[in-house]
Amino acid sequence: MTVYNETQEQRKARAKIINEKLKHEYPNAKTALKFKTPYQLLIATILSAQCTDKRVNMVTPTLFHVFPTVQSLASARQPDVEKIIRSTGFYKVKAKNLISLSRVLVEKYNGKVPNTLKELTLLPGVGRKTANCVLGGAFGKAEGIVVDTHVRRVSYRLGLTTHTSPIKVESDLMVVLPKKDWYTFSNRIIEHGRTVCKARNPNCDNCILEVLCPKSGLNKK
Repeated sequence: MTVYNETQEQRKARAKIINEKLKHEYPNAKTALKFKTPYQLLIATILSAQCTDKRVNMVTPTLFHVFPTVQSLASARQPDVEKIIRSTGFYKVKAKNLISLSRVLVEKYNGKVPNTLKELTLLPGVGRKTANCVLGGAFGKAEGIVVDTHVRRVSYRLGLTTHTSPIKVESDLMVVLPKKDWYTFSNRIIEHGRTVCKARNPNCDNCILEVLCPKSGLNKK
């Protein structure tokens, strides 16, 4: 199957079918990060950068036990935070950002997490991916699409984007998908990327999207 000469309307139509198939295959897909509050999801999402959700879920219980409130993390010593989150990688930068953003939340938002993309992306260490994850997962709002490594890879393979830059991938997906599905689409395609359309040796023969995929069977990354 080729999509190189596909019009935008044709791509929208194909994206609609892909979206519906993913809905049927992964009806309960959601973020794998464990959280109880918007603040916990924000912290967990920042820690998940260049780290697996599984590893983050092993670290956050201790982090939230030692620093149970925004205020306690805002006044934490960086070495103490580093020690807890070390296994998530880039722990010095992450610890600095966690403390800094907590201070901003306390000083500017009375300890609450803002629920707009603009406000979230002004917090230390928070980019569009993190903001979109928090907005969708904690507030049920769709202001953009979460583009992680799975979304970027699978969307490219499916021909829903010709780019690999997260910002451009997000922009392409926002054009072909209805806004109400932006967040749920991300979770479903992430699940598909983890279980079927893997980075290495994608299982094309057992893929529900095989007939819709221009790269099916090519094992391209």
